[in-house]
Amino acid sequence: MKVPSVSFGLVLIISHATLCFADSTRTTLEVWPGRAPGEVGTVGEEKAKTATLPDGTTVTTSLTNVSKPTLSVWRQEAEKNTGVAVLVFPGGGYTNLAWDHEGAQVARWLNSIGVMGMVLKYRVPRREGTPKDMPPVQALMDAQRAISLVRSKAAEWGINAKRIGVLGFSAGGHLAAWTATNFDKRTYDRIDATDDASCRPDFAVMIYPGGVVKRGTADLSPEIRVTAQMPPCFFAHAGDDRVSPENSVAMYLALKHVGVPAELHIYASGGHGFGMRPIGKPAATWPKRCEEWLRDTGVLKASDRQ
Repeated sequence: MKVPSVSFGLVLIISHATLCFADSTRTTLEVWPGRAPGEVGTVGEEKAKTATLPDGTTVTTSLTNVSKPTLSVWRQEAEKNTGVAVLVFPGGGYTNLAWDHEGAQVARWLNSIGVMGMVLKYRVPRREGTPKDMPPVQALMDAQRAISLVRSKAAEWGINAKRIGVLGFSAGGHLAAWTATNFDKRTYDRIDATDDASCRPDFAVMIYPGGVVKRGTADLSPEIRVTAQMPPCFFAHAGDDRVSPENSVAMYLALKHVGVPAELHIYASGGHGFGMRPIGKPAATWPKRCEEWLRDTGVLKASDRQ
């Protein structure tokens, strides 16, 4: 079966419904102690797009020209702490980062179920001179380093070093898959003690991932190296998504063939880029399905129920 051409897409839509997840303590950390490795060419000054919600709140909808990766940490309330942490990778075609509806809103939802949410500002767009037939390796460098950074701070932050996962959307979904399949070899040389902590996520969530299947084929992209050592995975995709749901289906089947637990939801409709928006379709229920999966797999313990 031939897979239609897949491209990463960016949808910037601001919901007129305000999520009822209160901001908890938020801190921002630099991912690298100095200049990030793998930098080539110039990308210019970082740029942000903002929008004003009906309640007057201004949010950052999109970021680009990122050369200094950071990790924004939303801490859950102490009494809700389950010991679980999730790094969130916003989508945007490896060109932009859909910061609010695929980042900040997701972190707040994670806080609401007792999970620490951390949004990674990884490097975009593609650097000059990087191969155009491969995703930009700088993003994977940032993701690997960020996971090790979180794991190295587990005791300090009150989280379980064996319950750290990744959650990505669109191109960020690809980054989550890339990270979950390439933890055995770092894409950069060791910098400091932080890199002694494993960069393997304990679970991975991919929401409408793109680029997982090689363009024009039914095969996984060469960088998506599915093995039996991978962590459990969760997928959600809409059947009418222009970024084909076969990206999720192909990886799910590959995981099944090697015996890695996975759960797949293909919704009839929902399009692309819905993130946390209440779109009035079953696809919008993916957060609840994901929470149920986290409980079913034992990541969220029964005693953690809120």
